Amino acid sequence: MSLAYCRATAHHVARSLQRSGISSSTSSPFCKAARQNIQFTAIISGSRTLSASVTYPDESMEHSYEQRRLPVTQFTEDEEMIRDAARHWANEELRPLVRDMDNEGKTRPEVIQGLFDHGFMGMEIPEEYGGSGMNFTSACLVVEELSRVDPSVSILVDIHNTLTNNAVRFWGSEELKKKWLPRLASDAVSSFALSEAGSGTDAFAMKTTATESPDGSYYTLNGEKLWISNSREAGVFLVFANVNPTLRHKGITAFMVDANTEGLHVGKAEKKLGLRASSTCPVVLDDVKVDTVDILGEVGLGYKYCINILNEGRIGIASQQIGIAKGCMDIAMPYLNDRSQFGTKLADFQGMEHQYAQIATEIHAAEIMTYNTCRMKENDIPFVKEASMAKLYSSQVAEKAASKSIEWLGGIGFTQDLLAEKFFRDCKVGSIYEGTSNIQLQTIAKRIKDEYR
Repeated sequence: MSLAYCRATAHHVARSLQRSGISSSTSSPFCKAARQNIQFTAIISGSRTLSASVTYPDESMEHSYEQRRLPVTQFTEDEEMIRDAARHWANEELRPLVRDMDNEGKTRPEVIQGLFDHGFMGMEIPEEYGGSGMNFTSACLVVEELSRVDPSVSILVDIHNTLTNNAVRFWGSEELKKKWLPRLASDAVSSFALSEAGSGTDAFAMKTTATESPDGSYYTLNGEKLWISNSREAGVFLVFANVNPTLRHKGITAFMVDANTEGLHVGKAEKKLGLRASSTCPVVLDDVKVDTVDILGEVGLGYKYCINILNEGRIGIASQQIGIAKGCMDIAMPYLNDRSQFGTKLADFQGMEHQYAQIATEIHAAEIMTYNTCRMKENDIPFVKEASMAKLYSSQVAEKAASKSIEWLGGIGFTQDLLAEKFFRDCKVGSIYEGTSNIQLQTIAKRIKDEYR
């Protein structure tokens, strides 16, 4: 290696460090470094800060710096560990059951037990309550990996973790946390009971009422919820009801209701286009008595809790949609690489290359949007606009990837021999639940207008 090359390399290193905000000199230390080895040591911490030092063997000079941030799609060791565990379990244990569960229209008990056994149902629940004690990004990574194999299972995990579990963590009393968090982490599937026949997008037009007892010790709930996911498997329902309809949305209150409570009835599951293994049922509340201690947070603040938690939930849905898009690529790309026509692999035709390159690019863009929003949430940075953007765009990418993958697969893609047609059916609801695409656009537009005022 020439001395000139070493000098040029040292100068380049110095310039790079200067651009990174490090005060350094290109004089004698770097002249000496040009004739010796430069050792870089990088340490990635749990907070995702990169700390690095440059050591000169003869002078022991060090330049340390902070604030070097990793890409949002580069994950910590713990995050990668839980992602890989979810990927392994989904491929080894879940995949063989996917088609049968879709045909049967239900999630098998052994699958639900597997989710609990592997810690996927208590992702952010602190260890003191029996949970995994991990972060929001980890939960979204699990949702994505499960979705690559079966979105019906991933939505069960998403609702349970990002909606119910977090609502109890954020606003539940200590008594409520001790009562439910251990069970939510170990054996009780949860269901988020908000929507009604006349209150879908207009969620706060609900008719379900909660009447306080004369002595104030309990409330009596009456009403009917519709399109309630996880309802057939649920051990507990997070129910939203109005304690004073004259106050409109300011009377809405959240209750944790045991599934075995007298008067709570789960109806017949809906026959759906997709996510067939995920139960979606009406839930009837007929004089259901709930103790005052089972109120989540404060009376009349249910609407605030609902808004806040659904903003988080949209990030989870974005992760699910990314998983669907990747699942489509997982099916299509091996086929394109294997099948030949006119003496050429399908993957090698330029017209095909442009198509899957485009889809891969859009999936990567959706990943960046989604996991950047995860980091914003974890660092207490306002993320409502970005969550809506992530959900909106990821659902669009999932639909496009699902449609294109069937085209690439040809006739076999249109059959049930492969799961591509299932992904095509499963992805459509991504533009509907937890806020329709039009609602996401309205949310984004409102905040953009505010930024420019």
